[in-house]
Amino acid sequence: MLPASVAGSVRQRHKRRSGEEFRNGLDGAKGNGENNQGETKQEDETTKKYRSMRIRILSSIWMIGGFVLVVYMGHIYIWAMIVIIQIYMVQELFTLARASQRERQLPGFPLLNWLFFITAMLYVYGRFLSKQLTTTMHSDQVLSHSFKYGLIKYHMIICYFMYIAGFVWFILTLKKGMYQYQFGQYAWTHMILFVVFAQSSFTVANIFEGIIWFLLPASLIVINDIMAYFFGVFFGRTPLIKLSPKKTWEGFIGASITTVLSAFILAYVMGQFEWLTCPRKDLSTGWLHCDPGPLFKPKYYTVSSSVPDWFPWREISVMPVQRHAMAFGLFASIVAPFGGFFASGFKRAFKIKDFGDSIPGHGGITDRMDCQMVMAVFSYIYYQSFIAPHHYSTDFFLNQILVNLTLEEQINLYRQLGDILNTSQHKLQS
Repeated sequence: MLPASVAGSVRQRHKRRSGEEFRNGLDGAKGNGENNQGETKQEDETTKKYRSMRIRILSSIWMIGGFVLVVYMGHIYIWAMIVIIQIYMVQELFTLARASQRERQLPGFPLLNWLFFITAMLYVYGRFLSKQLTTTMHSDQVLSHSFKYGLIKYHMIICYFMYIAGFVWFILTLKKGMYQYQFGQYAWTHMILFVVFAQSSFTVANIFEGIIWFLLPASLIVINDIMAYFFGVFFGRTPLIKLSPKKTWEGFIGASITTVLSAFILAYVMGQFEWLTCPRKDLSTGWLHCDPGPLFKPKYYTVSSSVPDWFPWREISVMPVQRHAMAFGLFASIVAPFGGFFASGFKRAFKIKDFGDSIPGHGGITDRMDCQMVMAVFSYIYYQSFIAPHHYSTDFFLNQILVNLTLEEQINLYRQLGDILNTSQHKLQS
């Protein structure tokens, strides 16, 4: 038999060895569990990523299909679609403002917001579409002449007094202890009308100059967004901007190249259709026929003899509009995305992921229109600066006559013009 001290030492060593083996087993089991959890989490993230992509693609197909249908239906229906989009956007932002101050809501304030919105809509569209409204009302036989042209002539002062009514309403509802909140809401409403409504309204002005000036820029934003998403998912490694952590340089560059090339091709395709290139001079829905003008007539260039014989084309046709389209493509891929970055910063300020959930996989309407608003303003300014004719036309003078002269004055002008033309004709014959 072993002495008691030796036996105790052996038992202690055995206990320590058993304890270490038990702890090692627990650590091993814990490590295996963590590895399994990590693998499961990674699989869940991958599954979630591709499920989100599938939902996003299906929603995009649905939106593109509806968009094509509306474009086919014509200018008035596109205008109606823009108005519906604006209403959704404004609703999302008004709701966001009220949600952030839910405990301090005031009765009647939402109605005041919508009064300002309706006033802005009447003013902006009345100014943009005055020519089309004049032509349409001139052909209408139901309303009286003075009523029709009174609406157009006094359109500005009508809108002004609508705004003043809202302004007075706001002042009368001020309450002690809530001044800062109420003035904040007043400023918020005007910011929404300026940043969201005013910018997106330029889209309608583009539509009536020819659907192509709406469809081409809008399509380029969609193409850039889709290509940035796919290039970012499959090749993205380098972060682009802190406001949008998922945006990458690879996605930005890949989308830019794709967008410019798409602009060149789309402009040629769209330029073949009068429905897209002809301006709409009234608010009717009939089919359009017009001379497309030199902008949509191809110019032919002979391929240099240095080009290899296997090249299939000896002559290349290019429309002048394609050169303008490349400028649209550059803006859509380089500058317009900053509208999305602005929206990202805005959402971070309010600690929200999306402005809404009306579009599965995309968020709210505002989430899809952030870049479109920037593009709409650029398209309008570019068209007016470099494309639109800058000489007075008979349509311009006719519009001024119909708006500013009474029926009696128009008849008098007609007679005087007839006398002048008859005198000129007699002089030519003699």
